[in-house]
Amino acid sequence: MKSKLVPQVLTIAGTDSGGGAGIQADMKTMQERHVFSTCVVAVTAQNTLGVLDVEVMTKRMIDQQFKALAEDLDIKVAKTGMLANTAVVNAVVENYQKYDFGPLVVDPVMIAKGGAKLLSDDAIDAVRTQLAPLAYLTTPNLPEAEKLAGMEIKNNADVKEAARRLQQLGVKNVLIKGGHFSDQPESRDYVLFENGEEMELTGPRFETNNTHGTGDTISSVIVAELAKGASLKAALRTGKSFINAAISDGIQVGHGHGPLNHWAYGEEEQ
Repeated sequence: MKSKLVPQVLTIAGTDSGGGAGIQADMKTMQERHVFSTCVVAVTAQNTLGVLDVEVMTKRMIDQQFKALAEDLDIKVAKTGMLANTAVVNAVVENYQKYDFGPLVVDPVMIAKGGAKLLSDDAIDAVRTQLAPLAYLTTPNLPEAEKLAGMEIKNNADVKEAARRLQQLGVKNVLIKGGHFSDQPESRDYVLFENGEEMELTGPRFETNNTHGTGDTISSVIVAELAKGASLKAALRTGKSFINAAISDGIQVGHGHGPLNHWAYGEEEQ
């Protein structure tokens, strides 16, 4: 029986025992986009209502996870999610410089949907100064972009200025997700490319509480599409379409910020 080669990708993030965000959302999404996903993990205890606890891996275990992947697998593209603290950020930076895992998508996860803080203040500085310069693309939401750019974002002009500041940190391409502008009828995301070109991704705004894992999911779609050879523009558009489908064709799980429907976009394609 003949086996087919498939692109292999990596998510470096925290788990979500509730299944809606983090590595669980990443790997579900990557599977839906027909790539093989691997992971380097931290562990959280959480559900749709919030985060109960976080257990961070030791540097030795992070190093060993990277080593295990590098010795056996052919990683084409990788992403980061929740990195918890400075020691983890530094360990990820060290290992990413050591191994060739392709372009890096940095999703600077800082706060969970339920409000729990997932990145310490000193770790934010480490992301800004150490991890950002390695990023092919970063995908912050508005609050995360404010933290990294060191400014308030109140309007579209501020979004563009924040993206420019992120590029000054060394990030090649920037996607700032605009879902937090809740007074706008559409969800508008802004993209600033390495060559200075701009693009907007627009979609309908859905009245729902079930958006847990949105940032993890869109960055995972982008990683998968890049690994399959898509251009960044095409990957971004697929990511936006995937999210629109996953929210609009919702599922009911739990009693808080519920998860997305990760198989909705695949059903649309059939």
